[in-house]
Amino acid sequence: MSQQKQSGNIVAIIMMVFLFGMISFVTNLAAPMGVVLKNQFDLSNAMGLLGNMANFIAYAVMGIPGGILLQKIGYKKTALWAIAIGFIGVFIQYLSGHAESFVIYLLGAFVAGFSMTLLNTVVNPMLNTLGGGGNKGNQLIQVGGSFNSVMATFTPAFVGILIGEAAKAKITDVFPVMYIAMGVFALTFFVLWLVSIPEPHAERASEALGNLMKGAIKFRHFILGAIGIFVYVGVEVGTPGVMLLWLSDAEASTVGATTAGFVAGTYWFLMLIGRLCGASIGSKVSSKTMLTVASSVALILVTLAIFSPTTSQVSLPVLQRSDAGAISFGLAQIPINAMFLVLIGLCTSIMWGGIYNLAVEGLGKYLAVASGIFMTLVCGGGILPAVQGWVADVAGYITSYWVIFAGLAYLLFYALIGSKNVNKDISVD
Repeated sequence: MSQQKQSGNIVAIIMMVFLFGMISFVTNLAAPMGVVLKNQFDLSNAMGLLGNMANFIAYAVMGIPGGILLQKIGYKKTALWAIAIGFIGVFIQYLSGHAESFVIYLLGAFVAGFSMTLLNTVVNPMLNTLGGGGNKGNQLIQVGGSFNSVMATFTPAFVGILIGEAAKAKITDVFPVMYIAMGVFALTFFVLWLVSIPEPHAERASEALGNLMKGAIKFRHFILGAIGIFVYVGVEVGTPGVMLLWLSDAEASTVGATTAGFVAGTYWFLMLIGRLCGASIGSKVSSKTMLTVASSVALILVTLAIFSPTTSQVSLPVLQRSDAGAISFGLAQIPINAMFLVLIGLCTSIMWGGIYNLAVEGLGKYLAVASGIFMTLVCGGGILPAVQGWVADVAGYITSYWVIFAGLAYLLFYALIGSKNVNKDISVD
């Protein structure tokens, strides 16, 4: 019986790691799809990023209800619901290709966003429990996070290969990505349904949810930190998202969609490297110091990207598509601005943990509800890039990175000043 339970846990761990990757796979499909939507439906940059916005707005709608659902039906059932909703969301996006409908695609992105919200609520505690908690549980979460970054690297690159010439791109060109997503969702659903796994117990609050929320928002450093999460996710998504639109735009760049996808993928790969480095020094360096350094360096990089001439080129090792359609690996000439933007991935990689740790410090009994509010404000990953896309339409791609500059400046302010807990007189027991 013990051996059977262990085998079931191994299968469940594999499924959770895959779901960790699927969160990134589906979420990061939205930005490169902006290139497809922009060209197929002759949209502006802001409109092209509406799919990304629809995906993230779901967090604002489902963040707190997702936590309530978790308490009522448990982790396994919530995960099964999330997987089923994810399949439906991707399937609706698939149907939008046949219908050639922008509105249907947006609906599918919104439904998929519900799934990503629920999966984010489930996978971290599930992996922690399946690992037995402690260091082993944390190790499994790091494995899941690493696979998440791998899929973030793979998605824009794969889409870039599929669409080839951005000017001719259609949703139907990206069907192979959607087949993969639906296949993984379907397989994971049935395996997770059949396997018996331990059920983490969500702690039931002794106070009403409304009272806990009122208590949490009394803490200034938490409110400023929640705004920080909103800004951070927008910076994380907008930096490579708008860069991908810029490099794929034949009128603004000579890079091409395939190479642009791999350049954007390099940003996410550097986030993986940054996370691994951050994990190795996390026990020795404070969250405040890490966030301060990361924000400062990112501000320097985005400033260099804004003021450097786009005519200056550097070589970056990526996959490329020849005029004959052949894919090869080599050095691609890209604007130096893009290189600086790619390097920002090293900085954004460690920001989430730093902001979260600083914002919830000293919250005590309000910690759980504070986490739910955080999940809701992940919607910044849809809103801020849409604003940046609008600025790109009005003033140009490079100028739009002043939006990123402003976001990073706020994060530096939070690290240095806003993160201080000035409400220590509030009881948290």
